[in-house]
Amino acid sequence: MIEATRLAFEAFIGQPAFPCLGAKASQARRQLQTLVVHDIASARDDRRITRHLQAFAAQVDGDSLFASLAIVFPCSARLSEPAFEAVLWRRLRAIHAIDRASHDWDSSVSADPASADFSMSVGGRAFYVVGLHADASRPARRFRCPVLVFNLHHQFERLRADGRYEKLRQAIIQRDIAFAGSPNPMLAVHGRSSEARQYSGRQVGADWVCPFHVNGSEQR
Repeated sequence: MIEATRLAFEAFIGQPAFPCLGAKASQARRQLQTLVVHDIASARDDRRITRHLQAFAAQVDGDSLFASLAIVFPCSARLSEPAFEAVLWRRLRAIHAIDRASHDWDSSVSADPASADFSMSVGGRAFYVVGLHADASRPARRFRCPVLVFNLHHQFERLRADGRYEKLRQAIIQRDIAFAGSPNPMLAVHGRSSEARQYSGRQVGADWVCPFHVNGSEQR
């Protein structure tokens, strides 16, 4: 099942019309790593996931582009968008609770999910997280089982510094419109609003409050 799940996810990203050019570049450069675990609603793999993320954070150098680690949960029940959002943040809280014993939050980003400078931090490195699941409203987020893709945050900063970020963003928007038939209302310009609002893929309003607090209770 593990190999079949990995191949199915790679085929999903590999669709010619798949809109995320970053994911396609990661796959083409053989920089998309995949870890297949169990159930996103269960804590059973939290330590294994955290160890893999910490190792990934340590091994990818600052000059790399389009390096990502996908955590795939093939044994999960089918989840509505609100239910998926809830378990996504439950897993991130649990990962942080384990990680903070050995690593500080990446000082280049904010630990406050309400801040425009927020990014998830594991292994002392910042990540932008993309959630996928079977009942996602956006086709590009609609995979047969839950997936959490961790993209190193420094890559966005490099693209912005090189002047490539906005061109890539516009290309992804146009491809996403062609793929889904409409623009993604949650796709914000990086650094202008909290990326936490985008992690689950669910459309949320201005009153949305992120259920993640670095100094709060880390419940599983």
